[in-house]
Amino acid sequence: MGGGGFLMEPDNPLLDDFVLSLARRRPARVCFIPTASADWAPAIVRFYRAFAGKCIASDLTFFDSPALPRRPSRTSDLAEFVAQQDVFYVGGGNTANLLSIWRAHRLDQVLTNAWRDGAVLAGVSAGMLCWFRGGVTDSYGGYEPLESGLRLIDALACPHWDGEAERQDVFRNMVRDRHDIGYAADDGAALHFRGGELVDVIASRRDATAYRLSAAAGAVNEERLRARYLGEGGSEGC
Repeated sequence: MGGGGFLMEPDNPLLDDFVLSLARRRPARVCFIPTASADWAPAIVRFYRAFAGKCIASDLTFFDSPALPRRPSRTSDLAEFVAQQDVFYVGGGNTANLLSIWRAHRLDQVLTNAWRDGAVLAGVSAGMLCWFRGGVTDSYGGYEPLESGLRLIDALACPHWDGEAERQDVFRNMVRDRHDIGYAADDGAALHFRGGELVDVIASRRDATAYRLSAAAGAVNEERLRARYLGEGGSEGC
C-alpha cells in the first residue's frame, strides 16, 4: 500500500479487508509488525481495534517495554511463531531501521520462508517498500535511494506517490540512472503481487492508482495502471 489502511484511513477498511480476503484459512491469523515505528503503542492499539472480530490478531515487537512484551519472548522462537500466521501486516515508519532490526534477528529469512509457504505479506509505506529490491525512503532525513530491501519483488518501489513531489523526482532519477523497473502507489492504492508478478491494483479511493516506471533511452516511461476501486462492488477502474 502506498498509504492507507487502518493507520491512515481508520474509517475506510477496504484495503485491510482486501488483505484479509487473501488469507489461506478462516479465521485468518494476522500478525502486525510495527518495527518501523519502533513498536509505537498507538499503532498497535489501532491495529487491534481495526481487526477485532475479523481474525485472530497478534503482534510482533522487538523494543522492550513493560506495556508491550515481545511476542515471542526469544529470537529463537521466531520461526515457530511466524509459521503459525497467515498474514503479516507491516506498519509504516523508518524502513532502514526496520530492515536492520529484522536482519539482526533473522526475521527477514523467516518471513521469506513464510511467503514461500503461502503466507500473505502486506503493509503500508515502509511496509510496502521493504518487500522490494529497493526504492525511495526518508529514513535518513531526506528522500534518498534505499538499496537494501528484501528482494522478494525484483523491482524498485515508491509509496505516497500522489502526496510527495520530491519523492517522485528522486524515484524517477533512481529508475533512470539504474535502467530499472519501478512501481509507485498513491495513498489509498495497493499493488497485489502473486510471487513476483503483479496481478492486480486495488484502491480504497476512487482517484487513487499506481504506476509502472521504466527507463528507456535516458528517459523514464511512466505508465498509469488501472486500479480497481474496492467500494460499491469493486467493479470500477480509476
